[in-house]
Amino acid sequence: MRGKGFVIVSGFVYALCSMNAIGEETPKGWVAPSSIVDALEARDLARNRNTNFREEKVPKYTLPDLLAMADGRKVADADAWRSQRRPEILELFRKHVYGRAPLGRPEGITFRVFDLERNVMGGMATRKQVEINFGGGQDSQKMNLVIFLPNGIKEPAPTFLLISHRDRSNLDPSRKAKSGFWPAEEIVERRYGIAAFYAGDLDEDSFDEFQDGVHAQFDEPGSRPADAWGTLAAWAWGASRAMDYFVTDKEIDHERVAVVGHSRGGKAALWAGARDERFAMVVSSSSGCGGAALSRRKYGNPVDIMNTKHPHWYCDNYKQYNNNEDMMPFDQHMLLALIAPRLLYVSSAGEDLWADPRGEFLSCIHANPVYRLLGVKGLQAENMPPLDSPIHTGRIGYHIRTGRHDLTEYNWHRYLDFADKHWKEK
Repeated sequence: MRGKGFVIVSGFVYALCSMNAIGEETPKGWVAPSSIVDALEARDLARNRNTNFREEKVPKYTLPDLLAMADGRKVADADAWRSQRRPEILELFRKHVYGRAPLGRPEGITFRVFDLERNVMGGMATRKQVEINFGGGQDSQKMNLVIFLPNGIKEPAPTFLLISHRDRSNLDPSRKAKSGFWPAEEIVERRYGIAAFYAGDLDEDSFDEFQDGVHAQFDEPGSRPADAWGTLAAWAWGASRAMDYFVTDKEIDHERVAVVGHSRGGKAALWAGARDERFAMVVSSSSGCGGAALSRRKYGNPVDIMNTKHPHWYCDNYKQYNNNEDMMPFDQHMLLALIAPRLLYVSSAGEDLWADPRGEFLSCIHANPVYRLLGVKGLQAENMPPLDSPIHTGRIGYHIRTGRHDLTEYNWHRYLDFADKHWKEK
């Protein structure tokens, strides 16, 4: 089946250009075991949620063409992508998904290193803690950045930045409480820096009508417009403020910084990397709907569940696509394409069907045309790989690991392997 149509969005006519209806294809490569599908289906039915975990129930769909501009013209070269199509797609996601965050580095932002210890982790690392004050005043919103850098290297350290939405204890700077979610020692042993901030410093993960956090500081008085930034955009904005600090620190290689997130943090990491091209690598762990997974598959947690359970994550405009994904003038492969030609890593988990592993893999595949247009290789695969069999050959990396919804040491080592291949081997 091939299809072609048009949708009018904000005065522009967007062509929904021809593409194979992926929902008709027989899944190739890894397939979710029926025992997991049956168990998750029974669990959701008991909760009165009619969630789809079966490939045969994925509807037919047509993806918007990455390389067709709003007026239907085809993108012919890299210059047209950078100057025309890429800005169009960024605007679609700002207006319809994540909302509009303040642009650029805030006036008055300050950085204060309030903790510097050169001999931690048995002498293996230097610890820094940095207070980032977004307005410079005593009452301005602030976030704390925890950093560990490897000792004994001559050059600035390539560094991974984690957007952490979990409890602050996962980022314990004393390392008395250690977490596989952020295995700082193992990352430093691999000769990388590791940094993280608690997402709640930007905006707590709860719906409070945006009365606190950075929204309270930066929003204009009065009612919020339908494209006002949500919580995920606030977290992504915070990652860019961490990058503002990195460019001032001579011990950090700010040209080799990877932004990392898991689940909702992975959605924010993808948006951070799409917005801010200073991030050389973007890593998404099980980010699912509104992250790496194709929304039109309506598999796992679809758009209406995201908006119902987490109304603060996205802008209000996103709600018009509840049970209406086919009317989107975008899908998540377009978000991944915004990261090209930089490094992108998407990871899934075999038991995490809510995040739609196949939809995440397919999104990477359908971002490939932009990587090719820009003269590099994207995801070098045709079929989903088996569990625990990473694909690292192109500038899009992917793996699906054994296990449930989590960010694990296995994930981190695969991200580091990918960085080794593309940053260190050269």
